[in-house]
Amino acid sequence: MTDFITPKRALLSVSDKTGLIELARQLVASGIELVSTGGTAKSLREARLEVMDISAVTGFPEIMDGRVKTLHPKVHGGLLAKRNDDSHQQAASTHGIEMIDMLIVNLYPFAETLARGADHQTIIENIDIGGPAMIRAGAKNHAFCCVVTNPLDYPLVIEALGQSGGTSLGLRQKLAAGAFTHTAHYDSMISSWMNSAFEEQASLGDRLLGDTLLVQAEKISDLRYGENPHQSAALYKTRGADDTASLVNAELVQGKPLSFNNINDSDAALRLVAEFDRPAVAIIKHANPCGVAVQSKPDQSLSDLYQAAFTCDSVSAFGGIIALNRPLDEATATSITGIFTEVVIAPDADEAAKAVFAKKPNLRLLLTGSMPDIHAPSLQIRTIQGGLLVQDRDTGHIGEDELTCVTEKQASPAQMRDMLMAWKIAKHVKSNAIVYVKDGITAAIGAGQMSRLDSSRIAAQKAKDMALEHGWETPRTEGAVVASDAFFPFADGMLAAAEAGAKAVIQPGGAMRDEDVIKAANEAGLVMVMTGMRHFNH
Repeated sequence: MTDFITPKRALLSVSDKTGLIELARQLVASGIELVSTGGTAKSLREARLEVMDISAVTGFPEIMDGRVKTLHPKVHGGLLAKRNDDSHQQAASTHGIEMIDMLIVNLYPFAETLARGADHQTIIENIDIGGPAMIRAGAKNHAFCCVVTNPLDYPLVIEALGQSGGTSLGLRQKLAAGAFTHTAHYDSMISSWMNSAFEEQASLGDRLLGDTLLVQAEKISDLRYGENPHQSAALYKTRGADDTASLVNAELVQGKPLSFNNINDSDAALRLVAEFDRPAVAIIKHANPCGVAVQSKPDQSLSDLYQAAFTCDSVSAFGGIIALNRPLDEATATSITGIFTEVVIAPDADEAAKAVFAKKPNLRLLLTGSMPDIHAPSLQIRTIQGGLLVQDRDTGHIGEDELTCVTEKQASPAQMRDMLMAWKIAKHVKSNAIVYVKDGITAAIGAGQMSRLDSSRIAAQKAKDMALEHGWETPRTEGAVVASDAFFPFADGMLAAAEAGAKAVIQPGGAMRDEDVIKAANEAGLVMVMTGMRHFNH
C-alpha cells in the first residue's frame, strides 16, 4: 500500500451539505480538481468555486430523475484502479478513465424521510444507490483513494491537506472503516423499514424476530464505567427513538452525568410509573421497586404519594431512584430532599421544584417531556456467550373482565383495584416476585428469591420491620392484597402471605396443584383471582 498520496481529483456528492464549502475551498487551495453532481455542484458554484459536472466526466447525462448519474465505468474505474498495477493503468488509459483520489459523499436522507412520515414512494426515492456503490468502491481502494462520509471528519481532512497537501494511509484507513460503517447502517435502516412495511400481515413476533437481527444504534456518550469500575460502558440510542419519552432523550436539568447503574435503574422506574393512568410515584433500588403509590383518592397529592411509597421500605429508599408520572411540584420536591436520592425522573417540573433541587446539586433531575408508551412493541436483547437472546418486551396487561375468581369469596371493588395495581407492579419486580398492596400503596415487596415462599416471607418481614420503624400497631400487609408474578406451585407461599395478613390473592394459575391451592385459599377465607398470564422478570 502507498502510505502517502497527493490527490489530484475529488468527486463530491452530498445530501448533508454541512461544512461542504469550507472543505471544498481547502481542496481547491491544495490544487485538487472538483467534480460534482446536481445540487452539490450548484452549491459549489454559488460559492464561486470551479467545478466539473459528472456528466462531463462520464460523457453521459444524468437520467431517470437522477437515478442514474454516477453508475458508470469512468467513475468506478477512477475509484477502483490500483495506481501501482500496470494492467489497471493500461485499462484506464485505453478507456479514457482518469483517477479519482478523493470521494466526498453522504447519502440520501432516508432516516429523515421516514421520520417526517413521508409516503411510500417518497421513501423509495430516498434509497440511495449510486452513493453506497461509490463509497464501497473508494473505501475498498483506500490504499489510493480517500473516502469521507461524515462531515465531522472534514476537519481531519482539511488539517491533513493544509499541513502536507495529501493524506496518510492511517487517515485513509480510519475513514474507510467509517465509510463501511456508514453504508452498513444505511442498509440496515432500509432493511428494517422494508421488513416492517412489506410484512404488515405477518405476526408481531415474525416482524420483530426475523431470520437476521439488525441492531441500529448510535453512541450518545461514553460512561465513566459499567456496573463496576473495572468495566467499560457507553450509552447508545436506537434508530427511530429520537421522539420517544425515554432516558436517552431526557433533559438532565441538574447533577452530574448518569452512570450505567443510574440509567438502568431510572429506565426501570420510568417503565413502572408509565403503567398507571392515575398519578403514581415509584422508588427503585437496583432495578427493583421498593415502594410504589398510586392515587386512590382525589385529594391525594403527589407529595402524599411519595411519602406513602417511601414508608413501604424507607431503608432501601436511601440512595434510590424516584420516578413520577406527573410533573414535579415544590411540595414533592421538598419531601424528596429529605433523604439522599440519586435520580428523580418526571415528565416535567415547575420552577419552584427546580429551585428546591438546585440546593442539592448532586441530585440528578431528568425530565422526559411526556410518558413512554410501554405497550408499544419493542425488543429486549441480552447477550449470552456466543450469541444474543432476544424477545419482544413484556407488554402484557390484564383488565378486570379478564380475571377469573376461583374462590368462594369474591373481591370487593377496593380489593380488585389493589390487585390490578399489584399485578402491574409484579411485572417490574425480579422473579420470584411477591407484591403486597393496600389502598393504592405497596405494603411490602419480596424480590429475586429462588423460592416463592422465601419471597413471601421476606416481604412479610419487611412489612413488620417498617411497622416498628414507623410506630404502626400492625404491618401494612394486614388486610392487603398480594400478587405473585407466577403460579404458586404449592399452597405454602400463598399461606405465608395469608399469615402476613393478606386477604386477597392475584396469580396466574396453571400449576399442577391449582386445586390444592384453591382449596387452601377457601379454607383460609381468601379471595383468589387468576390472570392466565405470568410476568417472569429475570
